[in-house]
Amino acid sequence: MRNIKVKVYPSASKLKKKQQLAWKIAEIASDKAKLNEDAIDMVINRIIDNASVAIASFNRKPVVSAREMALAHPRKNGSTVFGINSKKKFDCEWAAWANGTAVRELDFHDTFLAADYSHPGDNIPPILAVAQQKKLSGKDLIRGILTGYEVQVNLVKGICLHEHKIDHIAHLGPSVAAGLGSLLKLNTDTIYQSVQQALHTTVSTRQSRKGEISSWKAFAPAHAGKLAVEAVDRCMRGEGAPSPIYEGEDSVIAYVLGGPKTKYTVPLPNINEEKKAILETYTKEHSAEYQSQALIDLARSMNERVDNISRIKSVEIYTSHHTHYVIGTGAKDPQKMDPKASRETLDHSIMYIFAVALEDGKWHHVNSYTPTRANKKSTVELWRKIKTFEDKKWTKKYHDPNPNKKCFGGRVVIKMRDGSKIEDEISVADAHPAGNRPFERSNYIEKFRTLTNGIISNKESERFLKVVQNLRKLKSGELTKLNVEVKGKSLRTKVRKTIF
Repeated sequence: MRNIKVKVYPSASKLKKKQQLAWKIAEIASDKAKLNEDAIDMVINRIIDNASVAIASFNRKPVVSAREMALAHPRKNGSTVFGINSKKKFDCEWAAWANGTAVRELDFHDTFLAADYSHPGDNIPPILAVAQQKKLSGKDLIRGILTGYEVQVNLVKGICLHEHKIDHIAHLGPSVAAGLGSLLKLNTDTIYQSVQQALHTTVSTRQSRKGEISSWKAFAPAHAGKLAVEAVDRCMRGEGAPSPIYEGEDSVIAYVLGGPKTKYTVPLPNINEEKKAILETYTKEHSAEYQSQALIDLARSMNERVDNISRIKSVEIYTSHHTHYVIGTGAKDPQKMDPKASRETLDHSIMYIFAVALEDGKWHHVNSYTPTRANKKSTVELWRKIKTFEDKKWTKKYHDPNPNKKCFGGRVVIKMRDGSKIEDEISVADAHPAGNRPFERSNYIEKFRTLTNGIISNKESERFLKVVQNLRKLKSGELTKLNVEVKGKSLRTKVRKTIF
């Protein structure tokens, strides 16, 4: 690996493009690095994971809306849309939009947390959609996905967006553009321009994940993927981009992030070095914000030690800066304590999540979020007894540069009315690579079968699982086999008078 130093330069310095971060990203996207076998296996796992959560969210309103928009853009030799008959094809950027929304809706796929946070699996829908439309092979797709993960993970390590209230999709646009560059075997200069265009068009504020969180949380990564597809297409036609997008005098760093005097260090592999960043990422066992995963597991285990929830006086959660200020009481969002809040908001309230998991001793991607569940009297009472606190020890663990030591958990102190205490802590979620039950291929398959049960046929389930595990051998034009079709009766549509 090499560390790329990134800072703002005055226009008069005429910074050479080969010294710019976007060029360095383009260099690795256009190289001829050998494919790592473990990384290939993880790509397969994550394609299974994405399909699981996309089909599980098939009839949720944002997913239906995105799908209907895509269905208005048919294309004879285009891409497939999750759930729809694979013989029907659509413009790849709209397929990316629909599939990206479906993957993101339940907040139930993979994650990577470092200086910022991300869901690297968001790279897969746009890269797969373009691969299908261009009739590419399984190996082409693998190469594109590995580049997408590599770029996003390393941008997340080096540049914090959250502290400047910028949504994390600002790292997704460049990573998708780079992944598409690898997929299509584009030259370095075309990818360089594409990365810059994609970043320029995907910068947005974190209000999408603040206060009353709306369905835009699911749409945002899909929108970034769609914009990246369009950026690459423009650059393939010879068009340029705002440059230098990271280091320029009026650039993203200068006026959106840290300012003209800020310096960042972004790690990237050497040219032709294997891309293995996907192996540092982790998926979710529970449908909730990743920073709640370990605490859900802790709540489930503590449930066995609390004989009567009503006897709890208070619950204190000592955790990292990010957890406290993003999904904890440090966010100071009254919506996070509101039983009438949206599912998207409850998904970002560790107080609600911990209360339900502690009371029920389990977590479910649908049942744990219903209005009836959120308004249960005993839950509301417990929910409002929970407070979070930043513990610098946990913040330090959260930012540990060693992926094997990085922690996303916390310590919980339950104080009972009789003066007794129940205390415990957890470092990482059970499903994390360093957890009690690390997710392996069998777990991804079980997750797929569980989440798609009753929505797709057993025959379709087994067909997809067989095809995806043979990914590296899929030939040109066979990537449409990675689509998953739902049962006819599962498809619900509502015709609306809209633009499309």
